[in-house]
Amino acid sequence: MVDRDTVAEWAVAAAQAADEKNGTNTLILEVGKVLAITDMFVVTGASSSRLVRTIADEVEVKVRAAGGGEPMRIEGLRDATWVLLDYGDLVVHIFTEEMRAFYEIERLYRDVPIVPWTPLPSVSPPQFHGE
Repeated sequence: MVDRDTVAEWAVAAAQAADEKNGTNTLILEVGKVLAITDMFVVTGASSSRLVRTIADEVEVKVRAAGGGEPMRIEGLRDATWVLLDYGDLVVHIFTEEMRAFYEIERLYRDVPIVPWTPLPSVSPPQFHGE
């Protein structure tokens, strides 16, 4: 087991990665007190299967950079309507909007604390002005 603060850092990295790639309504849920198998969930939505894959790729990069290593298990990449990245103490759920509405994972865990996080500031592309 990894300490809670480290898992929270990985979760924030995952949430920020989802946000950078246009994930929607991204939440970090502290589920450790109700689930023995993991400490935190990151839940995010995507407008298409293609975006689900893009977010999953970016989450892997950012969590690895934060020291979280590689996921122990990845499920759902083939259909990409719901991808699960399992890091042990952290599980990242990336849903298409339709699948997220169907499973209502936030409703299932509505009594757990939500971990606050801040999106990274967006960087605007350079503006070039003609003469």
